[in-house]
Amino acid sequence: MVAARKRILVQVTPVEKRAIASTAKRLGHNVSELMCEAVQGITTSDDEENINALIRHVNVSTPEANDALDDALSFVAESNKPIAAMTGVR
Repeated sequence: MVAARKRILVQVTPVEKRAIASTAKRLGHNVSELMCEAVQGITTSDDEENINALIRHVNVSTPEANDALDDALSFVAESNKPIAAMTGVR
């Protein structure tokens, strides 16, 4: 079943209209298909920006998490020394 379509009016100059129509024809689309694909491309770009922001956050937070884990492991190792001394375990 084909989804219902709604019309959106877009105002462009005559030069822009010719350029849009020419691009659509070159790509084998009608103007409506070209405009829909263009909008979807913008959404993808926004998604990519969000993903890149998350990657940057992970790149910053990973070394911080590693440092925190190293500190915790050092603390545990130091805590185990007196326990080992009391129990005779080395």
